[in-house]
Amino acid sequence: MLNYRHVFHAGSFVDVHKHITLRILLRSLLKKDSAFCYFDTHAGAGSYDLQSEYAQKNREYENGIYRVAAAENPPEEVIDYLDEVNAVNHKKVRERGEYRYYPGSPLIARQLLRKQDRMLLTELHNTESLLLRKMFNKDKQVNVLQGDAFVSLKANLPPKERRGLILIDPPYEVKAEFQSLAMSLIKAWQKWPTGIFAVWYPLQKSQPVPQFHYELRAAGVRKVFIHEFYVLPDSQSNRMAGSGMLIINPPWQFDERITGVLNWLVPVLDQAGGSGPRCEWIVPE
Repeated sequence: MLNYRHVFHAGSFVDVHKHITLRILLRSLLKKDSAFCYFDTHAGAGSYDLQSEYAQKNREYENGIYRVAAAENPPEEVIDYLDEVNAVNHKKVRERGEYRYYPGSPLIARQLLRKQDRMLLTELHNTESLLLRKMFNKDKQVNVLQGDAFVSLKANLPPKERRGLILIDPPYEVKAEFQSLAMSLIKAWQKWPTGIFAVWYPLQKSQPVPQFHYELRAAGVRKVFIHEFYVLPDSQSNRMAGSGMLIINPPWQFDERITGVLNWLVPVLDQAGGSGPRCEWIVPE
C-alpha cells in the first residue's frame, strides 16, 4: 500500500463514478442545518496534475473525465460534478477540451462543507499525506491523519456530529484486502449504524466481490444498495473491467437518482462492450 499513488488513475472512469456518487451523497446531507462529518479513509493527495509523469503513464483520464466532459445532455448530477472539475482548471484549458488538474475526493468534498461541518482525512502514503497536509494546512475544519485507514476508522467512530458520510476507497493491492474491508466495515457499522458508508470496489475477475456482499448480509448489516457497471469484458484476472460502489444507509431516492445517472453515464464510458449498470438493493431495510 505504501507504493500506491492515486495519481496514476486520476480522472479515470472509476473516479468519475466515485465522485459523482460522492457529490450526490454530500448534497443530501446539506438538506438539514445540523452539522455533519465527512470521513475519507484513503484520501490520497487531494488534487492531481494530469500532465505529470505519473498521470501521463496510462492517461486513464482520457477514458474518464475527458469522455464525460465531451458528452451531450448530461443529467444535473453530472453537471454538478463537472462544475467542480471545471473550477480547478483555467478557462482556456477547458475551451480546448482538456483538463490540467483533477480534484480528488477531499477537494470535491471540501467545496460542499458549511461552517458547521467537519472533514477527517486519513492517508497512509508519506508523500500523499504530506501533500494533503499542505493543501489544508490552515483549514480549521479539516483534520489530516497519517496512518492505517481501518485503524483510524475504528478510533474515530461514531463522530460527535452523529450525522455524516464515510468514503472507503482502498487500493486493493494487498492480499485479502476485501476480507479486511468486510471486517472493518461491519465493526464500523455496528458502532455507527445510522451513518452513510460509501465503499468503492473494483470489478475484476480475480476479486471476491460476491463474497464481500455475502459477509455484510450475514453480519446483519441493513439497508445496503449497490451500483456497478463494466466498461470492458470481465475476461482477464489482471485487468479491472468495471467499477462498483456499495452504499449503506443511502439517502431517500438515491437509488432512483444514481440509476438515472448510470443509464446516461455507462454508454459514455464504455470502452469495448462492457455491460449496462446493475443497481440493486442487496439488503433492504
